[in-house]
Amino acid sequence: MAGAGRYQRRVLIVAYGLGMAGGYGTAVAGVEIGRWGAGWALVASIAPLLVVAGISLARRLGLERDLVVAAVRAVGQLMAAGWALTLLLDGEASILWSWAWLAAMVPMAGDAARRREPRLPGLGWMTSLGGVVGLGSSLAVVFGLGILPLEARVLVPVSGMVVGNSLKVVVVAATRLVDGLRERAGEVEAMLALGFGPVLAVRDIASDAIRLALRPQLEATRSVGVVFLPGALTGLILAGVDPMEAALIQAALLFLILGTAAVTGLVVVVLGARAFIRDGLFEPPVG
Repeated sequence: MAGAGRYQRRVLIVAYGLGMAGGYGTAVAGVEIGRWGAGWALVASIAPLLVVAGISLARRLGLERDLVVAAVRAVGQLMAAGWALTLLLDGEASILWSWAWLAAMVPMAGDAARRREPRLPGLGWMTSLGGVVGLGSSLAVVFGLGILPLEARVLVPVSGMVVGNSLKVVVVAATRLVDGLRERAGEVEAMLALGFGPVLAVRDIASDAIRLALRPQLEATRSVGVVFLPGALTGLILAGVDPMEAALIQAALLFLILGTAAVTGLVVVVLGARAFIRDGLFEPPVG
């Protein structure tokens, strides 16, 4: 298709940071920004954070430190990612470096999930396992069917979108799973005592956890194009791709993100629920 050809020649793919922001921001592709534009934009964007910090102080929410740490880390990590992407997008750079980045991305997501929900033992490797299965399937579809070209400028950003959204689902699913097992510990113990297997004993709790975790992603998919325009769609259009073709590519990415998040979350809740049952005995989560 002519549009696909234009895409491969001209598109400046959505930045890696878009994936960590959930893939819902507005990407600017093929648009020049003034020398001081980005810097002033960053400074101006601090104002809402100051407002939130003020509200936190007034309401005694205790979020001030978290806001500062999150903001500093975000700037540092995005600048590091931008520097690394500059090297990866060099025409002479080998795509192997992009695969190396991808190989590091999955265990880093697992470690992030482990730190956010430490009450679930083994969450790190469960997230990594789910990420390998889900992300591997998504990349096979994207590149195997020719939806996107297998290039360094595409591989890392697409993987970032998928992994970033999956991480959010995993954290919510893990938190809800642990809370559910604590709240319904008596129910699980009773079912085990009656001879039910571990899978049946925790099935309803695990189902509730994954259902709750996927709800925001489902709502975002349902409202796309009406409530918000995804960043990938905006970036493709600004890069000169036909809007209809850009919309179809964005839809494919949304479906892959949703599918990967569901697979990763399902792996976590299934394996995570069993982590509290040893030799037929249930050990409720603590903390």
